[in-house]
Amino acid sequence: MKTFKEAVRNNDFAISAEIYLRPETDSDSLRIQTDILKDSVDGVLLTDNQFGQLHLSTIAAASILLNNGVDPIVQLTSRNRNRIALISDLLGAGALGVTSLLLVAGERAPENLKPRPKPVLDLSAIDLILTANTVKIDEKLTVSPDFLVGGLVTPVMPKPNWKAKQLREKIDAGAQFVQTHICMDIELLRRYLRHLVENKLIQRTSVIGAVAVLADAEDAVWLRDNRPNVMLPDGIVERLQNAADPREEGIRICAETIRAMREIPGMAGVNLMATRDLTAIPEVIREAGLHD
Repeated sequence: MKTFKEAVRNNDFAISAEIYLRPETDSDSLRIQTDILKDSVDGVLLTDNQFGQLHLSTIAAASILLNNGVDPIVQLTSRNRNRIALISDLLGAGALGVTSLLLVAGERAPENLKPRPKPVLDLSAIDLILTANTVKIDEKLTVSPDFLVGGLVTPVMPKPNWKAKQLREKIDAGAQFVQTHICMDIELLRRYLRHLVENKLIQRTSVIGAVAVLADAEDAVWLRDNRPNVMLPDGIVERLQNAADPREEGIRICAETIRAMREIPGMAGVNLMATRDLTAIPEVIREAGLHD
């Protein structure tokens, strides 16, 4: 089975994609989704109750994916768990054979979620990354899991004296890759990566860009206005508004963005998220020429 970890380490450009985890998601729906993606991607990202969306645990979902021959990238958030629960999940992921982790603090639950869950945040995202790397070298474990440990970053337009403090702290804690929030602003990504290259941070971690396959202009506006740190230029919304076939235009925009990302020095891969139609992801990958 191909893995995301191997792709990050050995390929010029790694490819991952997110599937939909919802309250009604079960093993059959997971298998259907992974069958759509498995031939096109190196790994499938399992987001952890993202934005308060309740669903089965990412550890349980990872087991189902592994049994279906698909490599899971397990996201764990410290928002909802104390350190005992998080270490338990890390050990469980290792026992299953999970090879890649995306470790984050997690976003605040939406206001309409009742009763209100109490945030835990016993560990910060940096603490969680450090904890996962401590588990990797724990001599008490019979088999130490060789996780590829990752974190999240928000691309910014760097000023000359910008020190990238949070990114450096995540790298120092052991983040072997960092995935950006959704960013389809190519000029911003160019300047951001140029700064990381010039400051030799790319030598210490791999940067995975995140993009969205947008169904129409309404989807683009909603995503930009309601999801933290999403960067979609106005020109993308205008193209979708003026398109005779918004779905095809969304595929075209995403493929163009990925082709441009591949030309940016230091960019090691891409993670794709489809706002509605998962079958659009393999179409984008083909149009972007990622398997040429």
